[in-house]
Amino acid sequence: MTRRRTPRRSVIRLTTGQEARATCHPYPYRSPVLALDCGATTVLLTSDGAPTAADLAFARQLAAAATRYALAIESRIHSTKEIAA
Repeated sequence: MTRRRTPRRSVIRLTTGQEARATCHPYPYRSPVLALDCGATTVLLTSDGAPTAADLAFARQLAAAATRYALAIESRIHSTKEIAA
């Protein structure tokens, strides 16, 4: 992990639940949009203009982090079930 170059200005916490959704909206003639819908809050991610190599690098980082997040949730669910048994 690299050190942050700019100071953090704000943090947004999105709490997931049954209604949370993540969807990708590809378009043939403009940048795709990733939508994170967490009930009362929706976050849209897209590139500013034509996608670049930096946008692709960020998308891959996001995908890798989302995979690690899913594995951590899965591990937590399984460990909670084992404790309850």
